Formats: sequence, structure tokens, C-alpha cells
Amino acid sequence: MEKHDIVIIGGGPAGLAAACAAYDSGIRDILVLDREKQAGGILRQCIHSGFGLHKLGKELTGPEYAAHYEEMVKLRNIEVLCETTVIGVTKDRVVTAVNKNGVLEIQAKAVILAMGCRERSRGALNIAGSRPSGVYSAGTAQKLVNIEGYKVGKKAVILGSGDIGLIMARRMTLEGTKVEAVCEIMSYSGGLTRNIVQCLDDFGIPLYFNTTVAQIHGKDRLSGVTIAQVDENRHIIEETKRYIECDTLLLSVGLIPENELTKGAGIVIDPITSGAVVDQHRQTSVEGIFSCGNVLQVHDLVDYVSDEAEIAGKGAAMYVKGQLKTENTAVSIAGNGVRYLLPQSFGTDSESVSLFFRVTKPCGAVRIDVKCGETLLKSEKRIRAVPGEMEKITLKKAELEKIEKSVTVELEEI
Repeated sequence: MEKHDIVIIGGGPAGLAAACAAYDSGIRDILVLDREKQAGGILRQCIHSGFGLHKLGKELTGPEYAAHYEEMVKLRNIEVLCETTVIGVTKDRVVTAVNKNGVLEIQAKAVILAMGCRERSRGALNIAGSRPSGVYSAGTAQKLVNIEGYKVGKKAVILGSGDIGLIMARRMTLEGTKVEAVCEIMSYSGGLTRNIVQCLDDFGIPLYFNTTVAQIHGKDRLSGVTIAQVDENRHIIEETKRYIECDTLLLSVGLIPENELTKGAGIVIDPITSGAVVDQHRQTSVEGIFSCGNVLQVHDLVDYVSDEAEIAGKGAAMYVKGQLKTENTAVSIAGNGVRYLLPQSFGTDSESVSLFFRVTKPCGAVRIDVKCGETLLKSEKRIRAVPGEMEKITLKKAELEKIEKSVTVELEEI
């Protein structure tokens, strides 16, 4: 059995950033495992720009952002094993993986989970109709177009207004595909505002809210879809059905954190985020196992993924060195207008703690209040808040010292 100080599962932006942070915190024996042929994760197929503005202070494409961190890993001589699939993690931090050399068993002092997300498929949606070719998840279409060099269709409809779907609407238009419509079952978009403007508005692509795909048509190849409006309970309104001729349907209907390994290790999962329950160091309910990136919570910007991964990397390094001690733990509670809070617990003896959250619905000007019981610890204003964009509020040492057992974050429209 091999032995390493830190084993990182996933070589995407989270895994690479965590590896660099752990190394810079004094740990030299680090191993990164990734199932793809090359590290970089989903970034390698995201050839559009807009990455790195917050983290690196310059605008990069996805492959350029990934290459930046790959270079940082190489400079530190951190070992990255590609084409290696992890099939199990135990509570005792034994990692089992397979590659062309056979089965590997690795005993780690600390494990960082950075497996990312997968896309929700058609099977989870229960859309009526036949099963023709031409139905893709948006990420699959993105890989076919950007990496494999294929044109996936001539006329397309996109279901869901997540960021990948919005970006693919623009990408396919640039490749000569006519995007007939983007349908969103909710009354608001799940993507960034800048993507709605740059990918739909600038190209004249219509976005229909409270609308879904009611039926798929076609035998061998998709011939069209029936779209319809939905009521407040998301039930199809029959009289609003209309047919759109198309040969391609892209599904951008949400991301699911890849937490099968997390569950296998007996780690507590948050039902809202579908990721692990963590403290401010991103340590899970199992001691010595940390989680970060999209496997923990779905981020809208890769810059924030890197920030979170650095927290996990530093936390894992502190754990290996025996320096990770959290006392006076408090829990965070999502109040009015807040969908979830992360981390779910934190030490009030910390220098500062940043609480990340998403709102439950689009809001105009809001006030964010952080309370301990009836005591107001902090209050901040935002010009607007939407579910597609993550919010953050930071508590300093003086505010943390006033917390007893819990804090509540809530919104009030102003």
C-alpha cells in the first residue's frame, strides 16, 4: 500500500488549486488523481473568455486558466496521475483507484475531495416522447463542438438557462446553428446576468420563462419539440403548447455534485447543496477528509472555486501537521430569503469566516442581516440579488466573539 500525506481526488481547477495551497503550506508529499487524459477538468472545453478576472486580474479562456494552474503544479513538482479512476474512499482515508497498471491502494493522512459535477440528464426530467438522436446535455455538446470539432445540428432548442446552456446558445450560433429558443421552467434564469446579455441578447436569441419542453418528436433523428408554458406548480398549460421544428435539443437543467465517493466514506451530505457538510476549513464530518469546488457547492465563477480550494488545501495541510483545532463551534442557519449557508459550522475563535449563500428568488435592493439570536452582528446592502449568483458576507474576529451557538443570515428587501 502506498502512503502519501495528502491525496486529492480530481485534477480540475479545485484539485489543482488545493494542491498548490497545500504545498505552499508546507506539505511536500501530495498526490493528485484524475480520471481524464489531462488535468484541467471541465475548463479544457470552455474555450470562451471570462475566467480569471477576480483571481488573476486578467481575462483568460478556460484552457488558459487551467494551464496557469497546471504550470503552478509542475513548478512545485506535485505528482498528478491522470487516467486514474478512484473507486472508493474509506473513513480511515484509504483511497482505492484503478488505472492501466491495475488497482492502487493509497493510505493518506488527509484526503481532499474535488470531483466536480455531472449534468442532469434527460432521464431525470421525464419528458414525454420518443428517444431519437439529437438530444444532448449542454456540456456534451460543448465537448463535441469545442474539442472534437463536430457541428451538432442545424436548428436547436435549449431547455434550461444555466450558464453552460447560455454559452452554448452563443457558441452554436457562431458555428452556424440556428438557435430557435431557450426555454426556462422557472420565472428567472439560473445563469449569470452577463451571460444572458452577451449570449442571448447580443445574438437576438429568445428566452422564454415559465416554459418547458412538453414532448420530443422524431424517430431516428429529432424532428421537433413541443414547448408549453407552466403554471405556478410547474404543470403544463395545455392550451399554450406549440411545436418548434428542430434537429437538436440541448439540456441545461442543472448540475449534480459527484458525491458517490463522499457518501461511500460515510460523510454527512447537505440535502440543499447536495455536497458535504463542512466547517470553515472545508473539513467534512469525517476527520481528515476535506471537500471543495463544485463537488461541495455549485459555483458560478471558477475564480471562487480556486478560492475555496485554497481554503481546503490549507486546512488539509494544517491537519497533517496537527495544527487543525477548532473550538467554540457555531452553526450557520439559513433564514428568510436564503436557500443555504456554507460552511455549515465554524469556529468562533477564527480570525475571520466568510459565509457563502444563494438567495431563494430574484430580488432588487436587499439588506443582508447576520444575527445571533436577536442581536444584529452585521448588516450589508446589495443593489440586487439573484439565485444564479453566489453571495458572500465575511464576519471578522470582533463579530465572531459575540456568537454563542449559531448565527442566522436573512434578507429583507428595501
